[in-house]
Amino acid sequence: MQKINERLLNWASLVEDETLRQAEKASRLPFIHPHIALMPDAHLGKGATVGSVIPTRGALIPAAVGVDIGCGMAAVRTQHHRDDLPPDLSRLRTSIERAVPLSAGGYNTRLTDSARARADRLAAAAAGLGFDPGEYAKNWQLQLGTLGSGNHFIEVCRDESGAVWLFLHSGSRGVGNRIASHHIRVAQQVMARRGISVPDRDLAYLSEGTEEFAAYLRELRWAQDFALANRDEMMDRVLACFAEFTGAPVEQRERVQCHHNYTEQETHFGERVWLSRKGAINAGAGVPGLIPGSMGDASYVVVGRGNAMALHSSPHGAGRAYSRSRARRTFTRAQLREAMKGIEFRDTDAFLDEIPQAYKPIDVVMRDAADLVEIRHTLRQLVNVKGD
Repeated sequence: MQKINERLLNWASLVEDETLRQAEKASRLPFIHPHIALMPDAHLGKGATVGSVIPTRGALIPAAVGVDIGCGMAAVRTQHHRDDLPPDLSRLRTSIERAVPLSAGGYNTRLTDSARARADRLAAAAAGLGFDPGEYAKNWQLQLGTLGSGNHFIEVCRDESGAVWLFLHSGSRGVGNRIASHHIRVAQQVMARRGISVPDRDLAYLSEGTEEFAAYLRELRWAQDFALANRDEMMDRVLACFAEFTGAPVEQRERVQCHHNYTEQETHFGERVWLSRKGAINAGAGVPGLIPGSMGDASYVVVGRGNAMALHSSPHGAGRAYSRSRARRTFTRAQLREAMKGIEFRDTDAFLDEIPQAYKPIDVVMRDAADLVEIRHTLRQLVNVKGD
């Protein structure tokens, strides 16, 4: 751990100066308490640094959660061993691709019974909170059980013992993005109306006790719930695909869920604060978590060590080293194929910006996180499913 200033602590050994400057700007906000913790996968974000843990008193910064509210991971350990599966896993991959709509604009054409039940519960919850998610996205219910694009994925993996895991990464999809974008704009308007200057306009904040704060908190929590339900719906579909492929019901011997873009009230250093984790997971003592590597790299099932200085947090993944556009200019399809050798995946140029070389080495990230989490399992990919 490196102290950048009294209100910024850094766990990243691989971090760009521009990223540190961005985090320093946020650390100067008067309501930060006690300090921002920069995770080992930290990299430049919009307003707030991705891979940062931001504790605030009496205020919330919508950009400190970001536009993919509730994004996170889910994993299930099955009863199967890698040796139980055939060498050719292409049929399993295509089955999952049919069951789960992929890509940014990929939504369901109709809802399954389980998705309908989840959508009905979320609709009732929104009504109880006094807002209509349909005002943000008319088709929000059809977004349940859909993956999205970018670094979102569904994987079949094996751990160090050969046990097969089902593993996925997604968030609150279009409806969460629109909720977040709306409240970021509202915060910026509040700053302008009150004549408040912030180091970056995307660090605009909402003050506790105001209607704007209350509205954001209500809708933020709903979007976090939506993200959780979205992952549960996708996992149920993947479990069904896997059961059909293996010819036997799946025993869920372990199931882990964790957000990594979210806000909760927590107590740190004796004070109740709003803790926003933007690209970080809860690593409280004994708390299970998931830290994925990049496409083609290892991922980890972990348990938190409860590091107080890190605000009971840990990294959420590998962290980008190349922007998407730079990665596309730098790497080739042949390099992607080499990186994915032995893994069943859809071979396309669309994934060039997700090549492992575009990310920080996950082993360096995990070494930096040694005092934040304990590794329980190391997962290696067998099947990778992504959206364009």
